[in-house]
Amino acid sequence: MKNKGKSKIKMIFILAFLLFLYTSVCAFSYAKTTSTEISDSVFRLHVLANSDSEEDQNLKYIVRDHLLEYMNSLCSNTKSKEEAIKIASEHISDFKELAKQTITENGYSYDVDVQIGNFEFPTKTYGDIALPAGNYDALRVTIGEAKGQNWWCVMFPPLCFIDVTSGVVPNESKELLQEGMNEEDFALVSESKSNGQISFKFKLLEFFGKNGFMTAKN
Repeated sequence: MKNKGKSKIKMIFILAFLLFLYTSVCAFSYAKTTSTEISDSVFRLHVLANSDSEEDQNLKYIVRDHLLEYMNSLCSNTKSKEEAIKIASEHISDFKELAKQTITENGYSYDVDVQIGNFEFPTKTYGDIALPAGNYDALRVTIGEAKGQNWWCVMFPPLCFIDVTSGVVPNESKELLQEGMNEEDFALVSESKSNGQISFKFKLLEFFGKNGFMTAKN
């Protein structure tokens, strides 16, 4: 009788472990697929300052503004992420020259590196749009030693300049974002996180993204 009871307990533990394993695999698979779908819809900007000094941080923002102004002039009629990346790639040397010129004009001699790649980003909120942590294609600009605070935004769809008083993303940007996503993915990044199901799924993406389970693309 004792052996029968032990066997039953053992079977329960095995079933519980298999259920946990199955749930974990399903959760990871969902997070991986959804994270990829979301990251495939946006092209981001990542600027690293030389240091955290007030002067270097101010310089970072000046460089950022000039680069965004130039990017916006190039991509004013862009309708897809792929097109935005293609345009940015064709003008990568111009971005670097513009950044160097801006740095020099402001009295600094820092070197600058500009590249397009797939980089890790933390969870960021842009007005009423939130993007979970993960790896995203981005234009990355490093100034000097690049040991200062980062600045992140989304170049496509254009979410970098948002009315901070209202905290609302322009409808045109939302429409471009929605066009590149399925209905559920768009709900995850745009709907109120007070929605229990949406909030749980978003936190699931955050968990896997923050803990390095979502590796960069090759």
